[in-house]
Amino acid sequence: MAKKRSGGGLTGTQQAAKFLGVSVLSGAVLAGIALPAAGALGLAAKGTVEGFDEIPSNLKTPPLSQRTTILDSEGGHLATVYSRDRKVVPLAKISPYMQKAIVAIEDSRFYEHGAIDLKGVLRAINRNAQSGGVSEGASTLTQQYVKNVFVEEAGDDPEKVAEATQQTIGRKVRELKYAIQVEEELGKNKILENYLNITFFGQQAYGIEAAAQRYFSKPAADLKLEEAAMMAGLVQSPSRYDPINDLEEATKRRNVVLQRMAEVKNISQAEADKAKAAPIRLKVKTPKNGCITAVDGAGFFCDYVRKTILNDPAFGKTVEERQKLWNLGGLTVRTTLDPRAQEAANEAAVAHVNEDDKVAASVVQVQPGTGKVLSMGQSRPYGLDQKQHQTTLNLAVGSKMGGTTYGFQVGSTFKPITAAAALEKGLSPAQSFSSGYEITIPENSFTRCDGKPAGYADWKVGNELKSETGTWDMTSALGKSINTYFAKLEQMAGLCETVRMAKNVGYERELGKQVKESPSITLGAIEATPLDMAAGYATFANRGTYCTPIVLESIKTADGKQLKVPQTECSRAMSERTADTINQMLKGVVEDGTGTKAGLSDRDNAGKTGTTNDRKDAWFVGYTPNLSTAVWVGDDVGEKQSMFDITIGGEYYPKVCGGCLPGPIWKIAMTGALDASETPQFAPVSVPRGEKPEEKDKPKPGDNKPGKPQKPGKPGNDDGPDLPDFDLPEGIIGGPGGRGGNGP
Repeated sequence: MAKKRSGGGLTGTQQAAKFLGVSVLSGAVLAGIALPAAGALGLAAKGTVEGFDEIPSNLKTPPLSQRTTILDSEGGHLATVYSRDRKVVPLAKISPYMQKAIVAIEDSRFYEHGAIDLKGVLRAINRNAQSGGVSEGASTLTQQYVKNVFVEEAGDDPEKVAEATQQTIGRKVRELKYAIQVEEELGKNKILENYLNITFFGQQAYGIEAAAQRYFSKPAADLKLEEAAMMAGLVQSPSRYDPINDLEEATKRRNVVLQRMAEVKNISQAEADKAKAAPIRLKVKTPKNGCITAVDGAGFFCDYVRKTILNDPAFGKTVEERQKLWNLGGLTVRTTLDPRAQEAANEAAVAHVNEDDKVAASVVQVQPGTGKVLSMGQSRPYGLDQKQHQTTLNLAVGSKMGGTTYGFQVGSTFKPITAAAALEKGLSPAQSFSSGYEITIPENSFTRCDGKPAGYADWKVGNELKSETGTWDMTSALGKSINTYFAKLEQMAGLCETVRMAKNVGYERELGKQVKESPSITLGAIEATPLDMAAGYATFANRGTYCTPIVLESIKTADGKQLKVPQTECSRAMSERTADTINQMLKGVVEDGTGTKAGLSDRDNAGKTGTTNDRKDAWFVGYTPNLSTAVWVGDDVGEKQSMFDITIGGEYYPKVCGGCLPGPIWKIAMTGALDASETPQFAPVSVPRGEKPEEKDKPKPGDNKPGKPQKPGKPGNDDGPDLPDFDLPEGIIGGPGGRGGNGP
């Protein structure tokens, strides 16, 4: 037994002696066992011996990159993703044939020698001397394992891989040094287990379990003798002996392994001969990796999950730390995706829009009160083949999360935000305005949050139809999507108050840019994403409380550790009464307004249509008390085109509107996602209505001028500004959000 110093370690002299021996051997092995031993003595320089007993923790339990499994909210399999296809298994779950085969062909004296096989070194010296070159090395299985750990750590970084495999004396010395320590601390069986789990077997398969599944579609525990021998033969050169590409070479190599197993008495010669006679019968399983393999068309949702882990500081302070966590894998990620809702979103997205149409559809659903994203559907399939109309651009989210850079103008779906700001300021739903088809309002009558005027030009606003003239209250203006009404309402509610309400319901979250303080935002001249719209409208369903969207329920690492996942953050955006009032008014949109084609007949539901300038974007965003869904349709490639005189999903549209295309898509998504047995109702609230025009013209008690017409633009009560009406020549409309840009 070696003499140990106090504390259990070797003395400095013993360390130096042991290290000198390692250095001599490493120098010889590196140079094809051609260097004299004395040539390597200088490797034991001062400072190299120090720390000889230290061993990196990764050599004991290597952080092996494994598959990450993504699950839906019910635990169903959603997708498998990995940087390296591997599943770590204990030695007990690896066929004994496989264990014997790898030892026989790679290091037959593995259980007899230490970290260094002196007999193997001497044999290599002799053979290399005879050949006059380097025909044989002497690395033990333990040394190979140490090298593989450093290669694994290098990942896909070419420079780090080169460093881990460089043919230098220094690297060999380090490998040998660590190999000795590994032998002492792990033992043979653990080294063999780690080796079989880290080794590359070709065809993107790392570790014996993934390789067994790749070539034979079975677990490593079930490998037969001839199968194990073939697998062991791959290690020397996975490409040369690949049975998929060269069955003849693979068979020859397998037979070499079988004969070696017989020579070292692992099997009998008869067993070897029988196995040699058996043809290699592959049962190849194509590896499935990445969000492209996600079930039920959930590729976009899967990618959003990946982006969440890579971007959220909860999973690492730096980008590098988060990337390392993802690449290491081995995670079990349970998400918020509801399989029923996802199926419905997929069905809805392609029901009225074909994958090869000039425009695309996006459907996203959020659960009010929890912020859970339940589905993401898209009319174009997830993938990289553009010839098949595939895309990886997630139209539901912003660019940081794999989606659109600029978002999409929201059109009249913004009007409920203005209405909420007005109600919060104390204005009544009965607030009425009279106007012609077009009006002009000076921009300096709107004040930004810094107290400065919003501008100094005249803002010209027109309604969708020339027939839309008269008097409206808030309910009827939402139902018919009257632009002139909401321009006046924003003026009364306040531009700054409207901007703050937009921020309260998450308009700045996905795109990461501030809400612009322009009067035209009330008509939808503001960009957002479908996810933000669904989450924003969920605020109304949740009686005024906004909750940030989330997609993660839990994450468990390969060793069973639970990682903390981000939770939704909820905040009050408006009073319960304001939200309840909006709900009742938006019910009118789907009952007898612009969204009648979307209305659900079996439950309380509400929503709003929206189109933008030149019909480049069309929306329907709506909800029930327990589900909020946003649908967007528009051009997703290149310069956005107008949706006039266009065929979509095989149907011709003179002009696309929010109620005629996104609305029916919304109805399919909602109907499929909702449980028929659960029909919660909106909180009942009485919504006062304004007087009808004919009633307003009737004499009232105390009016000393019966029949006196109301002053043009005069609000229905005395709280609002006195705004004149204008009769503009046909076609004169200016600025974003004017006539034709924000219709139903």
